[in-house]
Amino acid sequence: MNLKNKSVLVIGLAVTGVPLVKTLCKLGAVVMVNDLKSEEELRNSIKTLEGFEFEAILGKHPDNLDELKKLDLVVVSPGVPLDIPFIKKLREIKVEIIGEIELAYRLNKAPIVAITGTNGKTTTTALTGEIFQNAGENTYVVGNIGVAAISKALETTEEDVMVMEISSFQLESTIDFRPKVAAILNLTPDHLNRHKTMENYLDAKFTIFKNQGEEEYAVVNYDDELCRNASDRIRSKRIFFSRKVQLKEGVFVEDHHITILFKGEKHVVIHVDDIMIPGQHNLENALAATAMAFVMGVDIEVIKKTLKSFKGVEHRIEQVATFKGVHFINDSKATNTDAAIKAIEAVREPIILLAGGLDKASEFEDFIKAFNGKVKKMFVYGETAEKIFATAKDLGYQEVIIVKNLQEAVLDAYNIAKDGDTILLSPACASWDMYKNFEERGNHFKKIVEDLRRS
Repeated sequence: MNLKNKSVLVIGLAVTGVPLVKTLCKLGAVVMVNDLKSEEELRNSIKTLEGFEFEAILGKHPDNLDELKKLDLVVVSPGVPLDIPFIKKLREIKVEIIGEIELAYRLNKAPIVAITGTNGKTTTTALTGEIFQNAGENTYVVGNIGVAAISKALETTEEDVMVMEISSFQLESTIDFRPKVAAILNLTPDHLNRHKTMENYLDAKFTIFKNQGEEEYAVVNYDDELCRNASDRIRSKRIFFSRKVQLKEGVFVEDHHITILFKGEKHVVIHVDDIMIPGQHNLENALAATAMAFVMGVDIEVIKKTLKSFKGVEHRIEQVATFKGVHFINDSKATNTDAAIKAIEAVREPIILLAGGLDKASEFEDFIKAFNGKVKKMFVYGETAEKIFATAKDLGYQEVIIVKNLQEAVLDAYNIAKDGDTILLSPACASWDMYKNFEERGNHFKKIVEDLRRS
């Protein structure tokens, strides 16, 4: 893809915006950056771009139509909704609009293994990446996991593997994106404040398969009815995985072992109790990772070895500390109710739960119902505090208290905790009302816990 002297507009100077600008400048493009934030708000990002030549229009969108008509390409950061008036104006003047993932795909040379779904993406991506690394492959683990795909795209060769976590926001702005293997882990209500309906959300997720042909693979959760039914639209080779059903072909659990049945051959991989990461949801993640690695030709022994040693990812049911008999677990990655439910199921009781954050138009009935006597007290904070509190009371759960922030939640939880209790941060909400991302929220939780331990 030749971008030398091409006029490219980057919208959104966020996590992907900075590496986008750097890559485009290296390719010789004439780069314009636009962000509604002020120069002062973006000073750290701008500082990291010292030495790169670009024009910045900040605090507003460009309004010179003649200049916009000269653009050759627009690259949109995933946090920018595609239905805003400025994007609509760009569409009207027929300029091509793509996202960072699409640009990375066009510049990348390595086969791509892509993973999406509502929950489990980061764990499955990290696990899959580690399997390939243990197999001796030069592996890039990128995408929504924290490393922008565009930052590695120019380094890749055809001998490498790129394992990519992809969100619905990132998939919305793809056009030609065509992974060698693509997986959807599950689908539950999330981001409905942006997608509006579950049908729109499903369509965005299934975009991951839209360009695949018969020579590529689609790995699909058979146990998820939405995913299974929607998989009829997939044209590539479908490989189902299941925790609950022994499939005629695919990856499933038989006699407590992860088992592969493919083209008439059966392979027993590992006893489920030997998998390092706990919980039924992580068994599903392991099944998906096994399927992806297997169809890419990774040896069964390498898959088994990795499943036995992989310890999980930071901020997802992460053991932080234990002192005075109280266990502290950081599950800040649980940015929706389904992820938080899985944490409650996986963590030993009694639980003192810390929840709340940005309101993504989620409902919390199933979340409260999943407590099943395991949650002895809940502290809620943030935009959703009143909503979670009211839902809990309506469902007869009385042990809920509203606090002003996470620090107060941790301190109040510790003050009532007894030997054997687990203080679990599993917010069931996004972090953006108080933090820039779930990592910052999780790190704050860990700092509060460390300060408590020291005191």
